[in-house]
Amino acid sequence: MTPLAPLAALAAALLLSACNQTHEAARQAPPRPVLVVEAHYAPREQAQVLSGVVKARTESDLAFRVAGKMATRPVDAGAYVKEGEALAHLDETDFRLQLEEAEAEQASANAALSQAEAEERRLATLSRQGWTANADFDKARAAADQARAAVVRADRAASLAQNAIDYATLRADAAGVISAVEAEPGQVVAAGAPIVRLAHSAETEAAVSVPETLIERARQSKATVEFWALPGVSVAATLRELSPNSDPATRTYPARFTLIGEPKDVRLGMSVTVTLAYDAARVARVPVAAVFDSGGGPTIWVVDSTGAVSAARVKLEGLDAEQAFIGAGVPEGARIVALGVHKLSEGDKVRPVETLAGL
Repeated sequence: MTPLAPLAALAAALLLSACNQTHEAARQAPPRPVLVVEAHYAPREQAQVLSGVVKARTESDLAFRVAGKMATRPVDAGAYVKEGEALAHLDETDFRLQLEEAEAEQASANAALSQAEAEERRLATLSRQGWTANADFDKARAAADQARAAVVRADRAASLAQNAIDYATLRADAAGVISAVEAEPGQVVAAGAPIVRLAHSAETEAAVSVPETLIERARQSKATVEFWALPGVSVAATLRELSPNSDPATRTYPARFTLIGEPKDVRLGMSVTVTLAYDAARVARVPVAAVFDSGGGPTIWVVDSTGAVSAARVKLEGLDAEQAFIGAGVPEGARIVALGVHKLSEGDKVRPVETLAGL
């Protein structure tokens, strides 16, 4: 045996001992802690909320069709009225005098017509018997025609005078609530001057102001309306009107949403919240660092119940500076490795933690 043989045998023994210790340490090393997040699918676009008030779809300024002095106004702002209910009255003294004058003219015209028609019949008989000239008969017939026209004119004048009396009472053209009062009793008003404003109760709407960034969202998305004074009550709504011009003060666009199935307790002026939902694909949000690509497409690590990781190909719907949006590839509730994905291999055992404090 050469002198170096014992030394070689000792070195081989030491090397074998070191390898066994390394493998033993590897087998006994605890699982690597990794930060995980759960996959939860939700619409990519979150619902937007707008505040507004309940308003009537139709609000009309009601006015007298004739001029005069307003005598009474039995309703005030906030009063609920029925269709046909009297809202204000004008002094009818002059209108009744005009009606009496028209009726007198009507009676005079009827008397003149009776006399003209009798003269026409008398001359018609004499003309047939040859006792009068045709010119006299023609004159009598023309006078009768003129009298008949005068009667028609007098009848129309009497009808107009009667209408003027009817117009002296302002009536509600629909059921609703008086939202504003523009004139007081004793005031002389012109024809067409607004007296009261009537908000029709047949159909109500939610009036909101839409920011310019949500214009398309308001047009395309479904809307629901909740009432501040009615907790738990909400109804669907559809966009009926969106102004093409923005408000110069707020730079927002006035919009009206029609309420579908309006609750009976809703009152005009109530505060509401209009929620704009967005019918988008549901995605799972994960940190951008959780996604990697080893040449086969976007991939993530999924931790199973035993703590082993496995690669899963996913479909990306987009990403931003912090999040990646996964459209498919992992089930709801799957645990996904959020950090350190490049240090893992298929089948590695890990210890999932949900906060950085557990690392």
